[in-house]
Amino acid sequence: MIKKSKIALVTGAGSGIGEAIAKKLSGAGMTVAVCDIDEQGGRRVAEEIIAQGHTAKFYALDVTREAEMAAVIEQVAAEYGRLDIMVNNAGVGKAGTVIEQTEADWDLMMNVNAKGAFFGCKYAIKQMLKQGGGGAIVNIASVAGMVGVLNRAGYCASKAAIVGLTKSAASDFAEQGIRVNAISPGTIASPWIQKILSDNPNPEAARTQMEQRQPIGRMGTPEEIANLALFLASEEASFITGSNYVADGGLTVR
Repeated sequence: MIKKSKIALVTGAGSGIGEAIAKKLSGAGMTVAVCDIDEQGGRRVAEEIIAQGHTAKFYALDVTREAEMAAVIEQVAAEYGRLDIMVNNAGVGKAGTVIEQTEADWDLMMNVNAKGAFFGCKYAIKQMLKQGGGGAIVNIASVAGMVGVLNRAGYCASKAAIVGLTKSAASDFAEQGIRVNAISPGTIASPWIQKILSDNPNPEAARTQMEQRQPIGRMGTPEEIANLALFLASEEASFITGSNYVADGGLTVR
């Protein structure tokens, strides 16, 4: 059994925001379970964390499968003695209005984004209660769960579900010392956004348009979201639960 500082599990940690969060938590001295369905990306992130002198291990995880989520959390707790922090970050998105998206599109986004966060909360909280309570959960939602983003019907719905889940879980388990918060990023320079831009016939014009949507005049970085996740996971945020932190460069104030 290995014990070292706080034990954190991050889903969707093989790239983008999840990768940045895993590296930020490890840099703060936490042991990180790097989880992703993308084994190549997840193993790379874990290896890079280890190369920096920190402790991490990759776990293959499909967040849409309840048995896998339960098994991975049980394995992490068995290997490291406990689970202190859970970051439900895994997510997918597909474009389309409510009349354009298919049932398969809807199911994919609801399964990965909403159900994945549900399973993560469910089994992380069970483990935290088994340990006597205490712990922090950070769910990565989106400003798309707060406002009507054009051409993103299913994505908006799935991210709004995460915000509701966050508030419900925070209310249900506050007395046991388990804090549950959400982060709603705006437009972040992640691999998903890079793919959207590369698929555009005029990527530079599309990039400029994306940047200008934020009053701050640019996209955010995965590291900026990771900074907020570290704060919410830490004792510095000990009085904060049930909150949805918006990090969007001012996108939703207009």
